Amino acid sequence: MSALRKLYERIKNNPNQVRFDELRKLLLRAGFKERQPGKGSSHYTYVKGGKLVTVPKHSKPVKAAYVKQVIKALEGELPDE
Repeated sequence: MSALRKLYERIKNNPNQVRFDELRKLLLRAGFKERQPGKGSSHYTYVKGGKLVTVPKHSKPVKAAYVKQVIKALEGELPDE
């Protein structure tokens, strides 16, 4: 099992204790493009195809609702072993 798959499984099994950096790593390696906020916003946007995910950076840990959105967006996006 790859490190990326392990990270995905850990996040999926415990969405309440996830750091922004972990979600960012997972989304970028899955091929999502990152758009940084402008004008002082802390919400980062990740886009791939028709999928759009927004994650706030200021929250530690990231709230479970945002983590669940990321998990849903990543379904079928990670390469299989």
